[in-house]
Amino acid sequence: MLYGTSRTAKIAGVAALVGLMMAVAILAVSRDRAPTPPPMPAIVRDTEGRSRLARELDRCATLTMPDSGCEAAWAENRRRFFHQAEPEGAGR
Repeated sequence: MLYGTSRTAKIAGVAALVGLMMAVAILAVSRDRAPTPPPMPAIVRDTEGRSRLARELDRCATLTMPDSGCEAAWAENRRRFFHQAEPEGAGR
């Protein structure tokens, strides 16, 4: 009787496989399939200021020498990116 695995071992293997398949099926059915909400649209408050800033940043991207206007534009861009409040007395 040395023909491989015994009949009992085969039955146990099939039972384990069926149990695993049942567990996966139960998990798939019970999992919450609620659709994810669409991403929130970006809030644009000051379109003129943003377009002015975008033009200044485009200009600065072509420069190779330091420029005070570019440094101010990059500082404003960082402030907006990190949602920091405007500094005191910076009314435009």
